[in-house]
Amino acid sequence: MLTATRRDHAEEFAAHFDALARGIERAVIGKRDVVELALVCLLAGGHLLVEDVPGVGKTTLARCLSASLGASWQRIQFTPDLLPSDITGVTVYDQRAGAFEFHPGPVFANIVLGDEINRASPRTQSALLEVMEERAITVDGRRHLVPSPFMVIATQNPVDMDGTYALPEAQLDRFLMRIGIGYPEADAEMAILTGMPSARAVETLAPVVTTDELGDLIEMATRAFVAPPVVQYVIRIAAASRGRAELRLGASPRGSLALLAAARVRAMAAGRAFVVPEDVRELAGPVLAHRLLLTPEAELQGRTAAAVLAELLAGVPVPQPAGHREL
Repeated sequence: MLTATRRDHAEEFAAHFDALARGIERAVIGKRDVVELALVCLLAGGHLLVEDVPGVGKTTLARCLSASLGASWQRIQFTPDLLPSDITGVTVYDQRAGAFEFHPGPVFANIVLGDEINRASPRTQSALLEVMEERAITVDGRRHLVPSPFMVIATQNPVDMDGTYALPEAQLDRFLMRIGIGYPEADAEMAILTGMPSARAVETLAPVVTTDELGDLIEMATRAFVAPPVVQYVIRIAAASRGRAELRLGASPRGSLALLAAARVRAMAAGRAFVVPEDVRELAGPVLAHRLLLTPEAELQGRTAAAVLAELLAGVPVPQPAGHREL
């Protein structure tokens, strides 16, 4: 268990965060910003949607997170014929015992990778809604808790859309963040081509923290102090998104909560026990953009939710520093 005092919580958190990031960078080369966002999402207790082209390391990122935590992980390949029970598990009758027995599905792991989630039918996609929100699955009227901590990392390919089903807004809203990985820079790609294959690099990763310590870190992040002006800043950003003419769906209250939770983690990762407006601004894109729904007219004009959000942020006054109180 972590034994930090209240005074050095932030320093201990930052040290663990950096150790996790450096370990994952051994396999996900040249993508420190992506690694940090994934860790912020994990330590904020959220789920991650990775939207990018094949072959840039989406699965590797999920495997590295699991390996660095010594956590259990499962991969689900989403296909059109996948059934909800293939994800959640089934109840079968055991003739020898004379009773029904629940056989858990792959969702019963600390980290669950849903590969190409948009290739499954809406009915199958909806099997994740309950567990992403409540950390539990209901099968045949019985509730089954999944392991803790729990995180879903879903991937989708934004290029090849044939035979896919767009994620509904209700499911997108359950992902704390949506990120892209992108192609590596030239020097990073040289290191990838001349170094250890990513699969072997993942296998060599040693756990940096245990799942119990991870739970402590998640709880520790919730103690980061957020001054009332910063809370009001988050509220103003969300409210501004709901009043934009280009948007027919703005940020939900769940989005505001997610942004505040992520900002707390970013602050602690920087060695601060308090949140500053910059934490909110830096995370607004990954946390809020996928929750915004453009009007048909804005889409025809080639507008994107990210661009609208950037303009929105530029128009919301940033709170001025007034001192902070560390816990």
